[in-house]
Amino acid sequence: MFYISDIYTNEPKKFSTKLQKKVYEVLKELHIQFERVETDEAITMEDCIEINKKLDMKMVKTLFLCNRQKTSFYLFITCGDKRFDSKKFSSELDIARVSFTDESLMNEMLGTKIGAATIFSSLIDKDNKVNIVLDKDVLKEEFYGCSDGTTTGYMKIKISDINKVLSYSKHKKKVINM
Repeated sequence: MFYISDIYTNEPKKFSTKLQKKVYEVLKELHIQFERVETDEAITMEDCIEINKKLDMKMVKTLFLCNRQKTSFYLFITCGDKRFDSKKFSSELDIARVSFTDESLMNEMLGTKIGAATIFSSLIDKDNKVNIVLDKDVLKEEFYGCSDGTTTGYMKIKISDINKVLSYSKHKKKVINM
């Protein structure tokens, strides 16, 4: 049976990654309220079904993409139940086709491993190498559900607080229709 903790409104007692620690420091600094749970390792969107029920929200799907030369990077956030269409994504941004980045780049640039990609990685992307791209349908939700930078910590915040996080990290978002 998949473990999901009670709902917490405070930070974890111990941080698993530097990114996870940064996430909670920034949430505190920006006075952003959150609810979170601790879980068994969740990597797929199927793993997130029970987390969605527990936190009463819909988890986003966050993909880390790059061009063939690995010189342009995109953190794409879409609805958890949407299939990714590389051709449409590239067309919406008027760029060459993209593919998924490898695990080492994900760790180096986002401070996460596969399954833990999160918009909060913008907090450690000091050189703005990663373009933040959101599916417009994500912005229709009241809450934003995502990883806290680990595969065992998930949270929800108000969708309106995403702009505060991106402003703090000096990232602009591009909204596309997928």
